[in-house]
Amino acid sequence: MTGTPPAPDLPEGLTVEALQQLCVRFATEAARFIRDERPERVGVAATKSSETDVVTVMDRRSEELLHRLIQQARPDDGILGEEGADVAGTSGLTWVIDPIDGTVNYLYEVPAYAVSVAVVVGDAHSQGGWVPVAGAVADPSLRLVHHAGRGRGAWTGPEDPASGDEPLRLSVSGEDRLGRTLLATGFGYDPQVRARQAEVLLRVLPLVRDIRRIGSAALDLVRVAEGSVDAYAETGLNAWDLAAGWLIVLEAGGVVLGAGEGEASAPGKALTVAAGPALAPEVRRLFVTTGDAAG
Repeated sequence: MTGTPPAPDLPEGLTVEALQQLCVRFATEAARFIRDERPERVGVAATKSSETDVVTVMDRRSEELLHRLIQQARPDDGILGEEGADVAGTSGLTWVIDPIDGTVNYLYEVPAYAVSVAVVVGDAHSQGGWVPVAGAVADPSLRLVHHAGRGRGAWTGPEDPASGDEPLRLSVSGEDRLGRTLLATGFGYDPQVRARQAEVLLRVLPLVRDIRRIGSAALDLVRVAEGSVDAYAETGLNAWDLAAGWLIVLEAGGVVLGAGEGEASAPGKALTVAAGPALAPEVRRLFVTTGDAAG
């Protein structure tokens, strides 16, 4: 299964194309902000789940910017974000945002972080209860924005449309053998979770070509969509980590799977696997059978 189902019903007069354009605009503005307004020394405002999981001042300022942009354009929509300043909506649409995905990379000036913006239908707080309709992942370091809308394909274009560079359509890798698979993954911040993930990778590493740990789930999913890695698998992801990237992979011809059946088949905390249609079930089986789906 490589295609995405038709977009769910939207509020009257609203199109997927219009939502996709808003995702691109919001993500691009926030990406410019975190790059161009970055202080010489980024302050650590708080910790999240552990001492290794930081919230920077810029994280919060980027979230505030995204909230303003969304509420100005779509005041009746809900907002769900990583930093917890959620907004209840009445339109049936929810914006799922990550103001800086790859916060530790941003803190250390490692050029692998992004802004992720998606709009979804359904209950964004529940596993398997929502689907993305449009999304964008903006990469401030490369000045690129990756985006998709249901039924409209997945694309990468310049941050500045006036640059003259044409958007490129994305397509996942055609690799179908584990032994030739370049696999992206990531690690949680809880020490016990990290220990379990490391144990799984000890078993997975001999079975694939190699493993990459980039530090941004949104960019990992984009790399699957563009074919620069063959697959991605990670536990512990939240809606804001994967909403935009999930749709970008689907619209690039890929498959995104969870750990089990029914509601558990949707990507999320238990497991998120993204790859081409031939490879995705093999990667999922590899992680489920080694126990990583337990998180």
